[in-house]
Amino acid sequence: MGVLTQPNQDDLPLPPHFDPVKVDQIWRVPYEEIAAAAEAWASRHHIAPAYTQEARIHLLLIDVQNTFCIPGYELFVRGRTGRGAVEDNERLCRFIYRNLARITGITATLDTHHATQIFHAIFLVNAKGQHPPPFSIISEDEIHRGDWNFNPALAASLGVSEADGDTLLAHYADQLKKTGKFELTVWPYHAMLGGIGHALVPSIEEALFFFTIARAAQPWMMIKGQSSFTEHYSAVGPEIKLGPSGEILGKKNDELIRVLEDSDALIIAGQAKSHCVSWTVSDLLDEIRIRDPAMAGKIYLLEDCTSPVVVPDAADFSEAADEAYQNFKAAGMHLVQSSTPMRDWPGPD
Repeated sequence: MGVLTQPNQDDLPLPPHFDPVKVDQIWRVPYEEIAAAAEAWASRHHIAPAYTQEARIHLLLIDVQNTFCIPGYELFVRGRTGRGAVEDNERLCRFIYRNLARITGITATLDTHHATQIFHAIFLVNAKGQHPPPFSIISEDEIHRGDWNFNPALAASLGVSEADGDTLLAHYADQLKKTGKFELTVWPYHAMLGGIGHALVPSIEEALFFFTIARAAQPWMMIKGQSSFTEHYSAVGPEIKLGPSGEILGKKNDELIRVLEDSDALIIAGQAKSHCVSWTVSDLLDEIRIRDPAMAGKIYLLEDCTSPVVVPDAADFSEAADEAYQNFKAAGMHLVQSSTPMRDWPGPD
């Protein structure tokens, strides 16, 4: 019997509380009702606590938050259909409920920001004291020419001098260019700590709470992205880890690597396919190649539970995301659909 299918683990029905119509809405999860329903559900369907299961099947959810997943919010991932993240999350909820007796652990990353960070408009000013508009691409040359500078009004609150702020900004732009991945992007204010956009999508939160009670297994909520001086797309680590004097801007997340090492299978979904998901998987692959290339065979990418960033008449990252996923497949990872029963997925290599 493979690790993806254990005895008495047929796909479960959807619990009656799940309402797909509400996936694109903000609402309060009725915890007490869901807790009682989950215990009854586990009893009715003979769902054992997760710790009793030999096979460790872990689900990693990348940034399934209102700011990315609810239409009208700051960075809604629309994909090419226009409702990408909503459609993804409906499928993801169904996947969690139907495979409740197989999944033993869940990690949900939370992109977490403050206003005064290097990728937000307030961090940068030009000679007129103006800030760049959202979605501006700030090149290394523009920073070195002085077209954009560190906002000196932020120096005291960030604990640096004006000169240090300019040095950090120039260093960051230089280091980004060396990575060859992209230039500094000014993002709209999003995933603000304490705000509604930062929270998990209610339908996903409800599914995770139901899982917690039914399987006696608390999901891990992993905060990422709070450093003022570096972006943090990947859940594995920030884009730039060291400042110009060797000071630490952010650290690699070794805990996430250990989740992969301790799992028989790691299933990955979330937003956006072209950005935080792809860069997380790419960083995992870098670690895998160092530690044991065979570990790539333990990773399953839920292709129908993630969408690329598409900005109408401006940018479409669909092809880049698909190319990245094909590279992951070539490295030994599995591209799967949430609608395909897990018993029909290929076994870990």
